[in-house]
Amino acid sequence: MDLNNIKRVYFIGIGGIGMSAIARFFNEKKIAVSGYDRTATPLTRQLEEEGMKIHYTDDIELADKEANLIVYTPAIPATHSELKWFRENGYEVVKRSDVLQEITRSLFAITVAGTHGKTTVSTMIAYILTDSGYGCNAFLGGISVNYHKNFWSSEKGVAVIEADEYDRSFLKLSPDIAVLTAMDADHLDIYGTPEAMEEAFIQYTHNIKPNGTLIAKFGLHRNNELAAPNKLLYSLQNDVANAYAENIRMNNGGYVFDVVLPGKRIENVELHLGGMHNVENAIAAISVAQILGIDSDKIKAAVSTFKGIKRRFEYAVKSDDQVYVDDYAHHPEELRALINSAKALFPGKKATVIFQPHLFTRTRDLADGFAESLSLADEVILLPIYPARELPIEGVSSEMIASKIKVPVTIVPKDKVLEYLQTQETPLLITAGAGDIDQLKDPIAALLQNNKK
Repeated sequence: MDLNNIKRVYFIGIGGIGMSAIARFFNEKKIAVSGYDRTATPLTRQLEEEGMKIHYTDDIELADKEANLIVYTPAIPATHSELKWFRENGYEVVKRSDVLQEITRSLFAITVAGTHGKTTVSTMIAYILTDSGYGCNAFLGGISVNYHKNFWSSEKGVAVIEADEYDRSFLKLSPDIAVLTAMDADHLDIYGTPEAMEEAFIQYTHNIKPNGTLIAKFGLHRNNELAAPNKLLYSLQNDVANAYAENIRMNNGGYVFDVVLPGKRIENVELHLGGMHNVENAIAAISVAQILGIDSDKIKAAVSTFKGIKRRFEYAVKSDDQVYVDDYAHHPEELRALINSAKALFPGKKATVIFQPHLFTRTRDLADGFAESLSLADEVILLPIYPARELPIEGVSSEMIASKIKVPVTIVPKDKVLEYLQTQETPLLITAGAGDIDQLKDPIAALLQNNKK
């Protein structure tokens, strides 16, 4: 695949967060971009406004048969008629990860992998590099609140890429700097066992370019097997690590802290995001910037103006008597960090969590962990499982989680949530999940704000 010789690109599943970033990459290069997706969304409408032609019916007659590159997402089934037609008619058909593979070969690549934290860390790195004037091309798995997009370009030959472990696609990347945030069990429908997933993350570190650097979270299981010519370990507060935070203070829903780095200290860094895990994410991002030689004052200024990512501890409502946080958390450890952080920031407020489980396999495999984390809340509202790419599994439902939760829990259909909330007091409300629960954010925020009047 020679990215320089491509004139027309067709995307099957163009509306995905990772796919749309690559579509924008080609579009900014003045390459003709078009695609298919199952449903129109605010993101696909943005892509159309940027000049990309998109249709929402699986119909080969609507596809660009003159395209010389077809890119598809693993979420598209092999039975998809457009995908089958292009494969059967001799087109170059590649996964999103194949395109990212070429990009990491041709640019100085900073990749961020891990079962959680990777979207925040990659976006934070890309923002620090951009805000400081260093420059980068950013391929992100979330929408930056600062720039309202998941991709931006630069003449600088540097790319910041979120490395997705689903489908083992991140193993195609060749990073110069690789970040590894977590190795918790997930995607067991793909990997089979937690050990197999750990092996994939270990292999990810083996793909680092000669003289490259690994920045890994301190204390990861099998840390001694993570290979790299250079290794830096970061932590929230453990001073055995190479980079960590000290003197952390909570400040109006955010934090002020000092960053200790090899041979350097940056004092009074301000982070205007909720969640103590985001302080740790900031340590990882700052460590990358330090390795690149970015001035400490520029790093500090960038972190203080970083507004976060949509649906990552995002304040939808924030006042003295009502706080509403929306988050993408869809793994037990993410929920644990989310709920603990919210309760620490707003002590004394009753915490109600509305959670939409994502995938039947994940619910089946991690039901105990979900119940344990959700029991940290004062009250839980569960939605039915969002199936995404999966068919139902007999005996697997939200009741699997509900039956194990140790605080009051109610299962409510998504279309009845607003009606249910009208009768509830929710001074600290959290919505979480990776499905379509985000469609409730604005209506819930409007309801809460109207209740205050």
